[in-house]
Amino acid sequence: MKRFGPMLMALLAAVLLAIFATTPPEATPSDAPLRSFSATRAMADVRTMAKHPHVTGSAENAVVRDHILRRMEALGMEVSTSTGLIDAKGTKRRNHWSGRNDPPATLVNLIGILPGKNRNAPSVVLMSHHDTVWGSPGAADDASGVAASLEVVRAIRAQGQQERDLVMLVTDGEELGLQGARQFWANHPLRKSAGAVINMEARGGGGRTTLFQTSHQNGEAMQVYADAVRRPGASSLAAFIYALLPNDSDLTPVIKHDYAAYNFAFIGRSGLYHSPMATPDNLDQGALQDMGGQVLDLTQALLKTDRLPQRAPDTVFFDVFGLFTAIYPAWLGWGMIIIAAGGMGLVLRQDGTAGLAAGVGRMLALIVASAAILFALNRLSLGLEPANYYDRLAAIPRLEIMAVLGSLAAFLTAFASWRPSRVGVVGSALPLFIMCLAAQALAPTAAYVLVLPMVLVTITLWVRHSAVRIGIAAMVGGYMLALGHQLMQGVGPTLPFVAALPLALAVLSTLPLWPGIEVRKARAIAVVTLLGAASVSLWVLLDAPAASRAVYSDSKQ
Repeated sequence: MKRFGPMLMALLAAVLLAIFATTPPEATPSDAPLRSFSATRAMADVRTMAKHPHVTGSAENAVVRDHILRRMEALGMEVSTSTGLIDAKGTKRRNHWSGRNDPPATLVNLIGILPGKNRNAPSVVLMSHHDTVWGSPGAADDASGVAASLEVVRAIRAQGQQERDLVMLVTDGEELGLQGARQFWANHPLRKSAGAVINMEARGGGGRTTLFQTSHQNGEAMQVYADAVRRPGASSLAAFIYALLPNDSDLTPVIKHDYAAYNFAFIGRSGLYHSPMATPDNLDQGALQDMGGQVLDLTQALLKTDRLPQRAPDTVFFDVFGLFTAIYPAWLGWGMIIIAAGGMGLVLRQDGTAGLAAGVGRMLALIVASAAILFALNRLSLGLEPANYYDRLAAIPRLEIMAVLGSLAAFLTAFASWRPSRVGVVGSALPLFIMCLAAQALAPTAAYVLVLPMVLVTITLWVRHSAVRIGIAAMVGGYMLALGHQLMQGVGPTLPFVAALPLALAVLSTLPLWPGIEVRKARAIAVVTLLGAASVSLWVLLDAPAASRAVYSDSKQ
């Protein structure tokens, strides 16, 4: 058992780091300093707004609007509204929800301005939306964003008058196709004086808040974020992935222009998305605290700066376990790749190539086997009928258990009794190194997730001290566990095999510590874990429809 000691220490540390990285802060109490963000204070607005579903054009929505307008006025804001009609596509969706054939509803955007000292300076805009889907009270989507905006404005006002205007824009008709945002950013006069825009959203009911989308050419914009935000949650990988998805938010019409733009959201407790159970009591107040804390820090920095961020080359950025934001120019990735290549090349020069092919083969086997196993398990959980989207969201925690068990089976199958030499580790790194080169060439802002582990694993080949190897395995493993969790929340119900990449990188970082295990035992454990994963898949398949599913959904959606 002693020979597993370093490996177990690294695994335990990795799990603890992943938990820390993915756990939002505790809600700050209502008696917190007035200049700080308090989720407890913000929850008072969430409870008022999220009593009932409030679809665009409904009487309930008018009540919510009146509350927001009164709160804006009480904060000393210059308040106005802008109106328009929901278009044909939005009207069709609203009528599908209601089962009626109503004429186009009127949308009402709410606008509040906290005046700055220089009214001619470009303003900072906080954006959220006040409408919900049919049947959901929308405590997270998007009462949390509106309440966060109000609490941020209150905290900013407590600090005294700022240099530039702070605009609070609360759009209508977001759930009907970004109707209010599209109309505001196309026609409203205030759009011409805006310089930076921060949008707040939610696709779930909790978890860490992530900056998942920015304006194009975000170099200066992200430097402001990195310098200002004390408990960051950000990733240029997430921004790259989001850009590939067919998803929209109110920021979509904004990033077509030259504004410095930031999009924040939390996606934990995914089953609560558009759910009748998305009530204030079910909202994770830590997620609200996380969102408000990041947005307040960023807003303060943007209001105080002499010059708002301009377009500059896109950067690599990511939070390091929520402690700070690492940020560097994308071209620096090539330098890191050269360092990793040089380190691995020297190993081959010193030790020869015996074991290289075994390493390559085993890593390829792990990647292919884990992807195939996760694909097959997911298909088993889906069955033959089209799955309900909201049932799949509710199943994500079980799908994550399925992915962990399936990944363990793949690892034991591929690596079992093998105790790799330095050359064996280099061989295992080669398939990932080739991916690294491709990623750096094609998606340089997302390639860090491959580049940095390559450099760190190269260090373990030369620094043989167990503490260094344990530390590197813990850091890489912890980051990959957190990344796998985020990927499963984001795309896991349809693409669970994306977890194969973080699995491979985590395994690579632990190979210098892996003592091997007798083949018969490894096979027995692999069979047990695979059966366990299949059992979880069948549980998802045979389970009754989730109580949290959207009331307007059906098996065909």
